[in-house]
Amino acid sequence: MIRTMLASAVLAGLAAPAFAEENWYPSQFGAEDRLGAVNHLSAEKTASAAELITTGKTFSLGMITGRDTPAYGPREYDVMVLQLSDGSGTPLGANQATGNDDYVDTFVGIGSQIDGLGHMGINHRYYNGVPVSDFVTTSGLTQFGTHRLPAIATRGILLDMTRSFSDPVPDGTAFNRAEIDAAAERAGVTIETGDVVIFHTGKMKATEGETVLSPLSPGLGVEGAQYLSDLGVVAVGADTWALEAIPFENETRPFDVHLTLLAKNGVYILENMVTEHLAADGEGAFFFALGVPRLEGTVQAIINPVAIR
Repeated sequence: MIRTMLASAVLAGLAAPAFAEENWYPSQFGAEDRLGAVNHLSAEKTASAAELITTGKTFSLGMITGRDTPAYGPREYDVMVLQLSDGSGTPLGANQATGNDDYVDTFVGIGSQIDGLGHMGINHRYYNGVPVSDFVTTSGLTQFGTHRLPAIATRGILLDMTRSFSDPVPDGTAFNRAEIDAAAERAGVTIETGDVVIFHTGKMKATEGETVLSPLSPGLGVEGAQYLSDLGVVAVGADTWALEAIPFENETRPFDVHLTLLAKNGVYILENMVTEHLAADGEGAFFFALGVPRLEGTVQAIINPVAIR
């Protein structure tokens, strides 16, 4: 069903008149920049965000990734535990040491993940207009690899969109500037440069236990994506697999929010964030911490960000 929906969107786009994307590069950080919006991070921002920690309560924003995790095909996950010395051989040394190792065979764009700037582009050009031929190889990305991302320790903002609409937010509902501003005002926050903004929609909780990815979702709209980019956010996330509203706002422009954030503005995308418990604790600001796995050359990464209040 997902493939049918996406194929229809792509075909609709092909049937539409040619549209030229203009003036989206070079980046505000210079034509040679490859990091995008993480340039907004600073030691001062991190120190200020740390002052939000008053109770020490922590919230894991990453889901457990396993064989039954719903994923956008053909993505899948598998793990094999290897017993060293076959697990039944003679233990090592006088202390009788034994152990296990493991082998994980997985797509990294599955479960809770960060989309790097090499994930989606416009007509084979990616962030800062870099042609795909300049950085994509079968053995990994030579530019935009997620291993190059610095530690992200900054202010996070949770906006509970179930309070703006319903729980869960209906599929296809798009959040744009008006809805973002209203939610931020209700939460008592002003979105600033260097922030990470995360939306709670109730979608993950509503589909809990399902092993097939839902083809529809509420999410961020294109105007909202550009608005957050203009405010200088580092990343935007949600408790959905695609962040953006599906069906798309314009069926001839599939994944336009991805293109707006990643390609045009260098803003990172956080998908499948576990927001239920954080939302129950309340909307608003928190300390956000994420160390991206340093797997060389990867387009995306499986992550478990931490929110602290």
